[in-house]
Parts: sequence; C-alpha cells; structure tokens
Amino acid sequence: MANKISTNKAPSAIGPYSQAVVHAGLVYTSGQIAINPETGNIEASDIVGQTEQVMKNLGAVLEAAGSSFDKAIKTTCFLANIADFGAFNEIYGKYFTSKPARSCVAVKDLPKGALVEVEVIAEV
Repeated sequence: MANKISTNKAPSAIGPYSQAVVHAGLVYTSGQIAINPETGNIEASDIVGQTEQVMKNLGAVLEAAGSSFDKAIKTTCFLANIADFGAFNEIYGKYFTSKPARSCVAVKDLPKGALVEVEVIAEV
C-alpha cells in the first residue's frame, strides 16, 4: 500500500493529488513549482529565484518522506522557456550532486505562471 506524504514545509497541493507517495521503497514527488509555503504565492520573478524555491520545496517533501536529494534516481524538469536552461542547470547542480537520470523539456505553460517545475523519484 502506498503512503501519502504531506508537509507544511512545502506548498499544499493545488489540486486533487498528494505532495508525494512512498511505495515499495521509492518516493515519487509531485511536480513542485516555486510557491512559497508561508505565503502561498510565487514570489520570485526570475528563473534563479524560482529554481531555488522549487529546490527548497522538493527538499522538504523528500525529507518528509525519509529521503533526500542524494537518494534521487530520476528527475523530470519542465521549463517555460528553454532559454532558461543554463541558469536552471546551475542551481539544479547545487542540489542534485549525485547526478540522477534526468529529462528536461520546455513546455508551453506551467501552473500559476511558474517558470520551472521539477518532480523526483528517489529511494527512501
């Protein structure tokens, strides 16, 4: 049976889903955008600030699930503008030092006008 993960150190789900689910020794996070959990708003207007907030949110969800960035196996990254790839990659690399497998794609739009969204599969 899957264990639903919830922490107030990351933004609440903005739809009918969980922040993460743990099943069979793995944690599957929902995509995180740059919502500040204290205010409920996206406060940074640039890719660097938004990526930093996304990583804080992911870190909190991973911790609540008994995992960490170092245990990441696979990430999927969504950028509203592929021109932001270099700046995003710079911040991403500070957190995912274990270099998990990754996909990174540009998308037309992200929820709430976000510039970046990242989801993770990690060991617990």
